Amino acid sequence: MKLPTPRWWYVREGRPGPVLHLLLKPLSWAWAAATAHRIARGRPVDPGVPVVCVGNITLGGTGKTPVVATLARRLDKAGLRPAILSRGYGGSLEGPARVDPSRHAASEVGDEPLMLAAALPGLAVWVARDRVAGALAAVREGADVILLDDGHQNPALRKTLSLVVSDGETRDGEWPLGDGGVFPAGPLREPLAAGLSRADAVILLLPADLEAPDPELVAALSGPPLLRARLIPEGAPPEGPQVGFAGVGKPWKVERALRAAGCDLVDFAAFPDHAPWTPARLKALDDLARAHGAGLVTTTKDWVRLPPAWREKVRAWPVRAAFDSPAEVDALLERLPRPGA
Repeated sequence: MKLPTPRWWYVREGRPGPVLHLLLKPLSWAWAAATAHRIARGRPVDPGVPVVCVGNITLGGTGKTPVVATLARRLDKAGLRPAILSRGYGGSLEGPARVDPSRHAASEVGDEPLMLAAALPGLAVWVARDRVAGALAAVREGADVILLDDGHQNPALRKTLSLVVSDGETRDGEWPLGDGGVFPAGPLREPLAAGLSRADAVILLLPADLEAPDPELVAALSGPPLLRARLIPEGAPPEGPQVGFAGVGKPWKVERALRAAGCDLVDFAAFPDHAPWTPARLKALDDLARAHGAGLVTTTKDWVRLPPAWREKVRAWPVRAAFDSPAEVDALLERLPRPGA
């Protein structure tokens, strides 16, 4: 059973559970060493087209998938044929398989690929446990650039451009990078300096209502060029009292965003990332909404995991990633080799 993201990971001062934190330190050193060893020994494969990796240095909750969608649209607008490649976390298909929202379910291809395929009609979204096999399959189907959703710590494919997405929200005493601890003692997948050293740019993703990022966070991410983007709601949240719920990396951010957008949120239920919507969980949510005389609202990522009948009962609240300076993003993408060049 997948556990919720420990919120104490993101507390720098007055951290709860200090003894547990210290006990986990040796495991974090082992994790960091194993990650570094895997990357150093990797023999990346060139699939024959540019590979743009959109990854992160922390575990979940950065907003990476909306960034992937925005970059796919910009590549398509530039005249390229991008194919998004995902591992398909939570899905049963090993792939390679091109995601078709009309016949695939989240249980087969994963919630994020299904969400991307539905949001980007006409663009190819692939899932594959073997990323090399997935990239080659996409190229055979006509892709001239691979947009790798996650994979900053995976050396299987040769990356032309490596972009790292970082959460830029610093509120309620939380810090997106924690105290610099690597999993399981903290949220980092690898030491910060090591991850930044392989990045061509950092995308700092801010909530819509935050005017500017914390200067200290900007300084911590210094080195690669820093691009700013924001999570913008695609519309107003549903009217009337609502019970919100989310099974994402940082569900508390969804609650804050709904309240900031003016949602009359009477209660909120948090679940682990990619949580399956079992009958017992759905009944509990339905009972909670009935007790409050409220509707149900969730993220698009959670909505695609719902059984079809429940999609009629629950309102999805979509968001998109919008760059503060789209020209800076396009300048990065223009560095990619064009077909036939």
